[in-house]
Amino acid sequence: MLIASEEAMKYLILIVSIWLIAGPVSAEVYKWTDEEGIIHYSDKKPENQDVTQLEFKIATYDTVSYGTVNDSVEKANTKEAKKKNVVMYSASWCGVCKKAKKYFRRNAIPFTEYDIEKSKKAKRKYKKLGATGVPVIIVGRKRMNGFSEAGFKRIYR
Repeated sequence: MLIASEEAMKYLILIVSIWLIAGPVSAEVYKWTDEEGIIHYSDKKPENQDVTQLEFKIATYDTVSYGTVNDSVEKANTKEAKKKNVVMYSASWCGVCKKAKKYFRRNAIPFTEYDIEKSKKAKRKYKKLGATGVPVIIVGRKRMNGFSEAGFKRIYR
């Protein structure tokens, strides 16, 4: 009878451990710039700082979506659209963006990258698209949110 209680205790400890580990996964992320112009990120909101709370939408193979670009955004990307160049809105921390860039380079596909966190102009263009995640890839008037090789081939033809 003592063996059964020890076994139950082990399972209880395992369940509690998993529950405790899973808690921090849903943390909020804050971004701010200090007096010296250095950008900081943290899961704790600093006192006496103007902060931006970051919202993340993770792009995966399952979340790739497609669409077209409206006329006002098309005009903003006129040079790239005429050359049928690939335009990608990205962020330096985005693993899917890195995978897309690697694919473009490996296949000698010319592309223009706009980092939405390093360029205010890029952020404005990104917002005009109504985008909520990265990467956003545009080829002419075709748009891809996220990245997959098969999906990219579909819009690049």
